[in-house]
Amino acid sequence: MARTKKSPEFEVEVDGEPYVWRLQRLPQWSSDVAAWRGKAIAVRHQEGQREAVLEFPPGQQPRFGEPQLKPSQIPPELVAKAIASAIAAGWEPLSRGKTVTIVVDETGG
Repeated sequence: MARTKKSPEFEVEVDGEPYVWRLQRLPQWSSDVAAWRGKAIAVRHQEGQREAVLEFPPGQQPRFGEPQLKPSQIPPELVAKAIASAIAAGWEPLSRGKTVTIVVDETGG
């Protein structure tokens, strides 16, 4: 049976509420839109089920041979600000429903 490789989850607190996030997608080339796509993180409330995928802009394309982005290199402040922006945009973390995709800027706003 094949094992799936899942990235580790990290905890962050936003406005006194605990959230769990993981790196869902590294920056990569997308043939769907024929463009470079930025990283995406999946976030959920620690007690909730509904996830939000926060997509960041692509930024600079990595150079050949450059090491890949690791989840531990993403600042917790950036994640916390992106979660606050998602909530302001209408994401209800404790509700039920499909995963919501929210595009944020490079600062998480």
